[in-house]
Amino acid sequence: MNNLEKALSKFLNDSKLTGLLAQVLACACEKGRVSYHDVERIANDSLEDVLLLGSEWRLLLPVKTLKSGAWEDRLLPAAPGDLYEVPNIIKYLLEDAGKTGSWNSQYAIIEVFREMGEPAWERMPRLVEGLWDQARDYRITVFQIEKICCELGLGDRVDTLIAELKGSGVMSPKLGSLAEVSRTGMPIYEVNPSLFVKEGERQ
Repeated sequence: MNNLEKALSKFLNDSKLTGLLAQVLACACEKGRVSYHDVERIANDSLEDVLLLGSEWRLLLPVKTLKSGAWEDRLLPAAPGDLYEVPNIIKYLLEDAGKTGSWNSQYAIIEVFREMGEPAWERMPRLVEGLWDQARDYRITVFQIEKICCELGLGDRVDTLIAELKGSGVMSPKLGSLAEVSRTGMPIYEVNPSLFVKEGERQ
């Protein structure tokens, strides 16, 4: 078992799919994007299960979209010719996991925001932790995000930080939940579940 597979196995249950997903993710990081053919070559008959597992955890997403770049609009099932990519922050997670065998979200959060030129990069782990504390079923409202930003002294940069959180792969708009948006009267976002697993807590 290599380090990346070891890190993933600490929160994913299926050992066979975990090993195959680790290979696909490593290929995606190396090449930038991975093709349907690449996944098929690695996973064979388990192709759909591997892609579904990667998509559920927002580790690997189809490039092709239905309407927008939101995760919920990324099209599955898979088809020959499709391409898949790893969200920006997940690249940092995977690279570190490949070296250490650990799933270190805090490291990835710091590195991706520092690389993006975010001046408050040191506070970003607390911001992302706040998102998780406030999220319900991986959903969080813009009002909750504003509140967290204000608590961290970043209330004057909410719009910029929301754009960065989306661009980094920490969260994505929930555009399909129109009834929920109508009920709350404000935009809703989906947080990336793979950032909030703790080692040893199998899902």
